[in-house]
Amino acid sequence: MPTSSTLRTVPQAADVVIIGGGVMGASIAFHLAEAGVTDTVVVERGDLGCGSSGKPIGGVRAQFSDPLNIELGNRSLRAFQDFAHRPGADIRLDSVGYLFLLTSDQQAADFEVSVRIQNSLDVPSRMISPDEARRLCPYITTDGLVAAVYSAADGHARPALVVHGYADSAARAGVRFAPHTAVTGIDTAGDRVTAVHTDRGRISCSTVICAAGAWSGQIGDMAGINLPVRPVRRQLAFTEPLTPPAPRIPFTIDFSTSAYFHNSDDGLLFGLADPDQPDGFDTTWTPDWLDLFRAAARRQAPALADMEIADGWAGLYEVTPDHNALIGRSGELANFLYATGFSGHGFLQAPAVGEIVRDLCLDREPFIDISPLSADRFRAGAEIRPEAHVV
Repeated sequence: MPTSSTLRTVPQAADVVIIGGGVMGASIAFHLAEAGVTDTVVVERGDLGCGSSGKPIGGVRAQFSDPLNIELGNRSLRAFQDFAHRPGADIRLDSVGYLFLLTSDQQAADFEVSVRIQNSLDVPSRMISPDEARRLCPYITTDGLVAAVYSAADGHARPALVVHGYADSAARAGVRFAPHTAVTGIDTAGDRVTAVHTDRGRISCSTVICAAGAWSGQIGDMAGINLPVRPVRRQLAFTEPLTPPAPRIPFTIDFSTSAYFHNSDDGLLFGLADPDQPDGFDTTWTPDWLDLFRAAARRQAPALADMEIADGWAGLYEVTPDHNALIGRSGELANFLYATGFSGHGFLQAPAVGEIVRDLCLDREPFIDISPLSADRFRAGAEIRPEAHVV
């Protein structure tokens, strides 16, 4: 980050205050700056990208079951592919594809429906046989495998590089970043936010955007807005360097258990969503969760079960009741916008969401109708089909 963009104190006023300096806040700041909105301050409680965006590798995909999520993922994929030119940074994008392993006829039937929807929206996913899945990923066994789904356009990139690529470009345009600055309160008058209070001072503003990830519920409470987001720890692990080196494999997911693995530098990265993980902000890495991964691996990728682990990492998902994002403008406070609750999909949807929030700020029509993602949907009882809880 250019040092000139990082503030020791906050300005007294700004057109826009973005709360949250992760990939979502950085993407929004970049897209606003590109549109000429540069009187913006991004407030972050820690370092930029220190929350969920700090994960070592993030999957990027357009394989979803819901058309809205498919469109968000696909538009973002195109932005990631062009990232070296706009905004101009190497994000170590590796288009190895995503491979979902299916172990029941019902899963296969459900994915066949999703693939038809994806194909209709220009996503090149396809159903494949267990044998073809094994050719793509030699670690897996075909025992118990009914089918698989693969899309070669998907893959993974480095979230920290994306955050700083967006932030550096926004800073060059004049956006100011205030890391290590905690939001302590929000002032309102009538149906508008008037100021954001931080531990470094008060910022009067015309618009506030909540992109605070797992902490968004607390920010919403400060403004009297219900943002139903709960924090849930997710953990991953890195193997010791492998000799011979691991083959280049897709981002592979055992759909039944959510266990996943893919290449990571000179080894592999393992992950799994523990269904019994309690809510909370604890990000301590506890290697005992690996027992769950190893049990899943013994069934579908037995060679992984006994690999030595070098290190691990824990971060927070920002989970909503239906595992779909909250994107929109508050019905109570006209200048309070939000983009949060991505339930593990925030990194891969960040480019598209940055565009959408830019357009909401500028009272322009976004490229897609995001009204189904309004936070009010839970009050109205109209939440959309839950997405599978996988990375």
